[in-house]
Amino acid sequence: MRYYYTKNTVYVRGKFRAVSTGVDGGLREVSTLLNHTVPEDFDHDDPLSYIQGLLAKRGYENDAFGLLTAVWMQNLCVLQYDYITVFVTAGVTNPNPDPTKPHTINIIVVSGEGMSDAALLETIITATEAKAHALRLLGRDFTGTTSDAVIAASEGDTVHTYAGTFTEPGKRIYAAVLHGVMEAVKRHEGTVSRGRPSYFIYSRFSEAGWFEWQKEGCPYYPCHFEGQSCDFCYCPFYPCGDETLGEWIDSTTLGGKVFACTNCQLLHEPKRARYLKEHPDASFEEVRDYV
Repeated sequence: MRYYYTKNTVYVRGKFRAVSTGVDGGLREVSTLLNHTVPEDFDHDDPLSYIQGLLAKRGYENDAFGLLTAVWMQNLCVLQYDYITVFVTAGVTNPNPDPTKPHTINIIVVSGEGMSDAALLETIITATEAKAHALRLLGRDFTGTTSDAVIAASEGDTVHTYAGTFTEPGKRIYAAVLHGVMEAVKRHEGTVSRGRPSYFIYSRFSEAGWFEWQKEGCPYYPCHFEGQSCDFCYCPFYPCGDETLGEWIDSTTLGGKVFACTNCQLLHEPKRARYLKEHPDASFEEVRDYV
């Protein structure tokens, strides 16, 4: 999976088996997932053709699932919990939902480990339960809005047959959506202000669990060299498996092997970071060999 965002859209790219409750939803193979900001007075006669137009502008095929929202994409929250990545935009009207006002909670859940169709469908339930819990914790007396939508996707051979809250993927999905909805609502309502999408990672070394990474004011800068780029501190190619840049080691917390690339400087080099920002679909090999 790879993802990037523009001013109005987050694009998630890969080879997915996915289910969507959004525009032209269903269960099928797709290569693109997206969430796009539209004007508050958006009233397109054919939302599917509108989404297909967005895909065409990027040169992508129509094998995609898309969601629409009036929430600014700078308020997007991205959460990483091991092999689960969650994307949330959340707009709600306080104190009660009003169908005449634009407010939507859009959630995209992507698993880097394959899920059965049943598990993908169950992910919608797990994410919805977590969303409702988040709204309750925020003091809201409703469990969602009139136009909420969920996409659940996975890559690779099936590893997980279920995704309820008692399962390993379900625990991660629930935790990420719970935290993500709360943080996304805060950003949409202005109690937390960020100039770009927010990125959270679940850390087993932090008492709080969730850690928001921001390149400004990072206490570890410069972790590699003065003048390094920090746009891709969490590498989109991980784990690349290139043993000239890292090595496979035994994990004491996750079990099995993990790829350790602490000393890799590939995307800290400004020219390569800039190239990837300008060519977000570039392959690892293309970026590695760029000079």
